[in-house]
Amino acid sequence: MNIPVYRLEVGLKPRIPDARGRAVCERARTFLGLSIRSCRTRDVYKIAAELSAELREAVKAAFTDPVTSVSEFGRLAPPQFDWLIEIGYKPGVTDNLGRTARAVVEDVARRRLAEGEGVYTATQYFIRGDLSRGDVERLARGMLANTLIHEIAIYDAAEWQACPPDTTVPYFRENPGPLVWSYDLEVSDTELMRISREGILALSLEEMYAIRDYYRRGDVRRFRQDLGLPAGPTDVELECVAQTWSEHCKHKIFSARIRYRDETTGEEMEINSLFDTYIRRATEEISRRRPWLVSVFTDNAGVIRFNQRLNLVCKVETHNTPSALDPYGGALTGIVGVNRDPMGTGLGAEMLCNTWWYCFASPFYRGEVPQGLFHPRRIRDGVHQGVVDGGNQSGIPYARGGELFDERYLGKPLVYCGTIGIMPPEIAGRPSHRKEIRPGDLVVMVGGRIGKDGIHGATFSSEHLHEESPSQAVQIGDPITQRKMYEFLMEARDRGLYRAITDNGAGGLSCSVGEMSTLSGGAEIDLARAPLKYPGLKPWEIFLSEAQERMTVAVPPEHRDAFLELAQRRDVEVSILGEFTDTGLLLVHYRGKPVGALHLDFLYRGCPRMELEARWSPPQISAPRRRRRGKRGPELHRLLSSLNICSKEKKCRMYDHEVKGRTVIKPFVGVNAEVPSDATVLLAEYGSYEGIAVAEGINPYYSDIDTYHMAASVIDIAVRRLVGTGASLDHIAGLDNFCWPDPVYSEQTPDGHFKLAQLVRANQALYDVTVAYGVPCISGKDSMKNDSVRGGRKISIPPTLLFTAVGRVADVRRAVTMYFKEPGDCVFVIGVTRDELGASEYYRMLAARRGDNRIGGRVPRVDTGSALQIYRAMEEAHRAGILKSVHTPALGGLAVGLALAAIGGDVGAEIDLAAVPREEGIGEDALLFSESNSRYIVTCAEQDRSQLERIFHGLPAAYVGRVTGGEDGGPRLQIRGLDGRPLVDEAVRALRRSFRRTLEKI
Repeated sequence: MNIPVYRLEVGLKPRIPDARGRAVCERARTFLGLSIRSCRTRDVYKIAAELSAELREAVKAAFTDPVTSVSEFGRLAPPQFDWLIEIGYKPGVTDNLGRTARAVVEDVARRRLAEGEGVYTATQYFIRGDLSRGDVERLARGMLANTLIHEIAIYDAAEWQACPPDTTVPYFRENPGPLVWSYDLEVSDTELMRISREGILALSLEEMYAIRDYYRRGDVRRFRQDLGLPAGPTDVELECVAQTWSEHCKHKIFSARIRYRDETTGEEMEINSLFDTYIRRATEEISRRRPWLVSVFTDNAGVIRFNQRLNLVCKVETHNTPSALDPYGGALTGIVGVNRDPMGTGLGAEMLCNTWWYCFASPFYRGEVPQGLFHPRRIRDGVHQGVVDGGNQSGIPYARGGELFDERYLGKPLVYCGTIGIMPPEIAGRPSHRKEIRPGDLVVMVGGRIGKDGIHGATFSSEHLHEESPSQAVQIGDPITQRKMYEFLMEARDRGLYRAITDNGAGGLSCSVGEMSTLSGGAEIDLARAPLKYPGLKPWEIFLSEAQERMTVAVPPEHRDAFLELAQRRDVEVSILGEFTDTGLLLVHYRGKPVGALHLDFLYRGCPRMELEARWSPPQISAPRRRRRGKRGPELHRLLSSLNICSKEKKCRMYDHEVKGRTVIKPFVGVNAEVPSDATVLLAEYGSYEGIAVAEGINPYYSDIDTYHMAASVIDIAVRRLVGTGASLDHIAGLDNFCWPDPVYSEQTPDGHFKLAQLVRANQALYDVTVAYGVPCISGKDSMKNDSVRGGRKISIPPTLLFTAVGRVADVRRAVTMYFKEPGDCVFVIGVTRDELGASEYYRMLAARRGDNRIGGRVPRVDTGSALQIYRAMEEAHRAGILKSVHTPALGGLAVGLALAAIGGDVGAEIDLAAVPREEGIGEDALLFSESNSRYIVTCAEQDRSQLERIFHGLPAAYVGRVTGGEDGGPRLQIRGLDGRPLVDEAVRALRRSFRRTLEKI
């Protein structure tokens, strides 16, 4: 480029504390074991633009806070340092700070920057410490940068002094080669698979055959000849088919024909689609008694009627592979991406709140991390920061969030992100949930520009994580750009300026335009009309890029001018790419020349179905040896401080749950707001007392024994939490998110038959429990390739199901929190405790202490008949207004549940274990720590005790003790054993310390 580049360095004044630098020192010590005396940081802006000397000074002033900062063009005098690390972005990677800085320069210059002009950012780290160059490289690559997206420069003091300031910019230049490439599929099977593998298409040999057969068809050959297209597929077409048929988009395993055999009983069955047989069928059966279902399984998100004025729009997604490649960028795009799902449902929903849940390996992991993977601590920090930035900067509060830890998530973290939106039942005289497109409607792209980021995201997420990770699969979202787009679209929606809308998610335009074209019967677009972040993208890259902050809308021709005028006023970029047709074709041009044409029936119905085998044989895992008699206070402390039970408050407090001012029951509750709530309750509307309750269930550890009972348990606890908080059992909807290791048998996955059987059993449980409870699934997602083979080591996640439940609370003033309220209140335990310690936190603790993996035993089961009776009685108790606290014990059983309720209320309790409803012959350890389902710990005032006992008469419910106050030594949790002797006698203050200390500083 011949455009001048001005380098501006901005740093804090010497006496201003550098929080960013201090964080580097702390993380380097705890994360890498490196001792750094100090670190000072600076921001670098490389401004490629024609600017006069006067304008440069104005830009400098705009970028510099005169109270805290100093700046200089060229080089700013450095602090004392031994090493300097400078980190910037590679060409083509989204630079959000640079984008914002560009807007500032344009404001100062009072003009739009021209093609080729821009602002590019970097960060400097001035390090003092006795470090070798290898240490500094380890710091840069292991903690500060991601080599997939960053350029790294390292200098010692002498090297830095000797070299001039760097003014090179990561400008993307056009790749040489043909504009459009065509493939010859009339080749050997080996060559077909080479095309799939090297193109990161994730297509099987059978799928390559199906594509070849399509291009052999006479009608296809004739119309391609008429259009001037080659006989074989162009890269535009083959890439489009690959993403449309990817596991990520097509859900081929859930749609497969499966032969299932139970090896223990000899039972065999044929399953024609897990989704149709268990999930869709369950919801269809439940829909007869749930008239509030509006739109399920047909759009980007599920829609239910909340009341006469509002529909709820709900979706939960996963962003596992991108977060493994780049924790920050992957998670950021996960949250802003799932925001666009409700935004693109029906005519578009307003954002109400976000949810998140993560599964990581331990942040204290001390083992060897395979080459190409990040340390779990870095993944955890990056994922949290990405979702924090995505949600907070979008102005959307979080409602629920949490973390689980297991070493098997070392290869791939699980990053669940969810969004709940609201929209009126009708918009501009039309049902808000219905999409409609007519031939002649304009294909319009709205929002951000297209770049290389996100290319092959869908296909790459459909494979194992391997050494050939494509850097272009990494995306970095821009929540500010998306917020502007969102506000523009909501106004356009209310004015009736478009007929349909959808997200540019997996597959970008190829997916959004392709799917929308099925509503009209075809579409014709020209990719040259799409705005690009930089020149040089091939047509297939423009078509497939998943670059963020983009939606596609169908605009009637008569609303064209009004739509464009509103976009200009809202400062949102829109581009008319073409129009919808009824030709049955997806026709793609570039600069007026056809580069791709596909029949819609082939694109969406031509993928061959998978034929799979599943074989179930229960794993034989012994249980750890239990402790002999003695007090169990030490075990309770260890459980409270274990990674899966301890407080996650520090990270959670980074998220804003108060913006919009709707949260009634907060994510953290108690007199000190320090204990996680069982469910969150939000106001549905200002000025009304109706509330939306949100809760979840997740427990992958039970999968080690039986995924049927794992799935049943997580559904039960999600529903139980909502009912306990005050939601109506008759108005609860669920979202199922399956994350599984590869369940397809192959040489690389020799246990694929067993893993598929685990998936079958989990789906069977989902059908059984949701039908019994009348809780329909309205949306969901599956992620089936959660394995890593990097560094020559295969690591597979445990089968994991996150079940999110959304319900209706008639009056939020009567919603109940989980912590004990006042001394003298009566404590009841409702539900039967059984000897079900299999895969429990207690067994995991015993196994870890003894260095073995024996965490088997009897896993918790769900008796839906008994549970329903309890939940109906709980609803009656809520209507009576006599419940002061309700807690659903889960990990750690009654002992941990009682401890958390006491910590939350800063009170004690005296509990008689002998009074707890239980199965015959159960021991004290199981009574304390069993994670049996369908149980509550509740309190009521003394005067309401008899009424509570009447409501639960004939059910397993018993008065077990009282809430106590604090004496001179403070409140205590005291639990007497079956023979009346003290089993637990611990100060609540000490229990609180155990609960808070583990992750308090990270």
